Amino acid sequence: MAERQVKSRQRVTDFGEVYTAEREVNAMLDLVKQETERIDSRFLEPACGEGAFLTEILRRKLAAAKRASVPPRRKTVVSDSYEANAVRAVCGLYGVDILSDNVEICRQNLFDIWNAEYTANMKKSANDLCRDVVRYILRKNILCGDALTMRQADGTPIIFAEWSFIDSYRVRRRDYRLDQLLTPEEKREDTDNLTMEGWEYDPETKAFIPGPLREYPITDYRRVAQYE
Repeated sequence: MAERQVKSRQRVTDFGEVYTAEREVNAMLDLVKQETERIDSRFLEPACGEGAFLTEILRRKLAAAKRASVPPRRKTVVSDSYEANAVRAVCGLYGVDILSDNVEICRQNLFDIWNAEYTANMKKSANDLCRDVVRYILRKNILCGDALTMRQADGTPIIFAEWSFIDSYRVRRRDYRLDQLLTPEEKREDTDNLTMEGWEYDPETKAFIPGPLREYPITDYRRVAQYE
């Protein structure tokens, strides 16, 4: 049976909405295979739809999380280690879509994939507290807005939360405006701008970026929602 690539002709006309087939998704992701299998890697899909790319990336990252949580000479995961790694895998996935129904479906698709793996690997240790944390992260990472104007549906700037594990269990959350992060590279590399107030060096991108709008207290990953 052929994969569905459009929901309706009207949506194609109004929004240019066409879905990428699974074969093409995997072929494109294989071009950056190493990054898709790194637990801490970050991906932003500016027209995420229902999450064709993000769901496949999550599957790959969760497989990496499982591998990282199985000690030598053992066949099963260490539950505490796996749970933290599974949350880390979700933290680096970001998406924007102009249609609110796509956003809700994308969040749910990502959660369902995550929860199936989490439940299978954690077994009796699986808990609703961690599930709620992942739902919360997905609400912050998958947003309804226009990636061209970099504004949300209500007209406010798109703001993403950066989740950084500073050790095995503690997370630092910092919020950034997308339009500021996408400052042209030539401006970032201009040495006259390196002392711009609020800018900081990002070792991952090896460039200077604007500072965060807000920084939250470092906390256990299971408590990130309490500082909202």
